[in-house]
Amino acid sequence: PGERALALARLAQGAPGEMAAGDKRLSIYDSSHPPRRAGGATGRCGLRPTERDVFMIENRADVLERLRRELRAHFFERDQVIDGMLCALLSSSHVLIVGPPGTGKSELAHELCRRVTGASYFQWLLTRFTTPEELFGPVSLKALEEDRYTRVTDGKLPRAHIAFLDEVFKASSAILNTLLSVMNERRFHGGERAESVPLLSLVGAANELPEEDELLALYDRFLLRFDVDYLREDYLFLRMLALEPPAERTTLSLEELARLQARVRRVRMPESVQRDMLELRNLLNSKGVIASDRRYRQSIELIKAHAVLNGRDLCTSEDLRILEHVLWNEPNERAEVEEALRSLAFGLEDEAQRLLFQAREIAEMAHAAPHGLDSPIQAEALAKLHDLSRRIDGLVRDCEARGRTGDLVLNCREEVRGLVHELLDEGAEADDGEQTRTH
Repeated sequence: PGERALALARLAQGAPGEMAAGDKRLSIYDSSHPPRRAGGATGRCGLRPTERDVFMIENRADVLERLRRELRAHFFERDQVIDGMLCALLSSSHVLIVGPPGTGKSELAHELCRRVTGASYFQWLLTRFTTPEELFGPVSLKALEEDRYTRVTDGKLPRAHIAFLDEVFKASSAILNTLLSVMNERRFHGGERAESVPLLSLVGAANELPEEDELLALYDRFLLRFDVDYLREDYLFLRMLALEPPAERTTLSLEELARLQARVRRVRMPESVQRDMLELRNLLNSKGVIASDRRYRQSIELIKAHAVLNGRDLCTSEDLRILEHVLWNEPNERAEVEEALRSLAFGLEDEAQRLLFQAREIAEMAHAAPHGLDSPIQAEALAKLHDLSRRIDGLVRDCEARGRTGDLVLNCREEVRGLVHELLDEGAEADDGEQTRTH
């Protein structure tokens, strides 16, 4: 297994990315000067998209896919977290990541902010002794001289577009109420009157879920919840060790993000998807997994964002997969939510992804072996890939029989077919080269 992992890692040493450790204390990142604000804003970014804007963003429809691909090349075994964080940006939602230290939680949030030009980033490690001044800024002494109470918020949470709070559930009662208002209402009460904040998404991190009742309101503010752990696959660990900083990064301006948010709001959700949501809710309720009506309602924008992330302006039942990270409250409820989603035919997608993973491993091993169509290793790999392709064909037919679009299954099939053609071309080139040398 060690040699196999090393061979797979060697093949991918050129993958872009970096694994720098994030600061534990304050970290402010300003990508560039903030853009000019437009009056009468309709989105969280404070910008009103126009018809020209919509045309421009549709011509850059691949920007989200490129962002997604680059982040996945940087953070291994974090595909679902990356998709969730991108959907959170598109829907102005908040994300909770639970896992041990050193799993890239803060680095992922910081890297995402670096991809949004014009966005300000705020990061802080909370303790039981963290004061409001550390998050929201000190009281203005000059204002006090004028008998006014206000805070200097420059470089603090009220000025951030994307924020990361480590050990978020260690927030004291002196911080909680203000933090809840910032997250839920996007309003900061720091003086004589409340002011709007530009917060797009707050990412919270914790080693474990909260147990104190006073923290339940904060826990509920995180629409998306993820568990992460250290890398499981040996070859991915070796790839992580070989990562180098990317030569360039795909970026998205705040204006473009506002246009994408407007596109999310225009996404249509057909009645069939709503019926699937009702079926899912009834099934979970029967298992004792109860999510509030508000949580289901808030998830609508998230489902639409998932459709946009996948290049669609119409929701399909596949977009309900994002609810796997929304509808559970206790850790022991996660399996029930996953099972309920599988019962809506999503088990076919899971099987397709499992077969695709096998195909990728087989193809990578074949690439590392001697080339040529007569090579026993190449021949065996092709036979296995053809078998996997046929099995995914069967899953496509099952999706059609159940009335599902099966986009993810179709994508898996196309990728496996691509691996077959790639291996055939590689073998043919090796045979041609051998014949040339012989003659």
